[in-house]
Amino acid sequence: MARRGKKYRAASEGLDRKVKHEVEEAVKLLKKSTYAKFDESIDLDVRLGVDPRNADQQVRGTVALPHGTGKSVRVAVFAKGDAAQAARDAGAEYVGAEDLVEKIKGGWTDFDAAVATPDMMRFVGMIGKILGPRGLMPNPKAGTVTPNAGQVVKELKAGKVEYRLDRQAIVHCGVGKASFTEKQIEENIRTVLDAIWRAKPASAKGVYLKSVSVSSTMGPGIPINYNGPQAAA
Repeated sequence: MARRGKKYRAASEGLDRKVKHEVEEAVKLLKKSTYAKFDESIDLDVRLGVDPRNADQQVRGTVALPHGTGKSVRVAVFAKGDAAQAARDAGAEYVGAEDLVEKIKGGWTDFDAAVATPDMMRFVGMIGKILGPRGLMPNPKAGTVTPNAGQVVKELKAGKVEYRLDRQAIVHCGVGKASFTEKQIEENIRTVLDAIWRAKPASAKGVYLKSVSVSSTMGPGIPINYNGPQAAA
């Protein structure tokens, strides 16, 4: 393992990785552990007790973060006609049909999210092996295959994010920036965790949320104690 720098070791000092913290306390520790000169991203990692090899145990969806991610999202839209114009009006950076598919076949993937109208999926399917591994493939479960492309573009620009299970049964999701207030980060974290909790597959057995941690780009992971959505006041 590579030797960590002095700043990382200083940020980790006194942090017991075996102790799980309530969300509020974890965020306080997180804010204290950020040290980079740039505005670090805040990421949530959730290990689930499911088998990603089983189709009926997939965990995937979208959730609107109350405070956004703090990142500028570049959206590509596969659409024609009125849907294409609606996507442009909503602020999509790249809009096209077969021409956009050909551009991606050539190796271009300079965008953060992709949306497609249903009629375009027979063309988008041709580049699934390019988009899929990058997490960019439009998917009905994520709401990114839709006739309402303009509305989805607006939601993505406003802070709607996709969460999905990887091959190690972990969900990674950005939940803000180090410049966010503690309250903003807390609310974004709870929003994502609540969504993942409610997305538990019916076939999942045993402990569902096996571990949860939050970290900044350069900082250590901080374990979180989470036992389900808070009861409504």
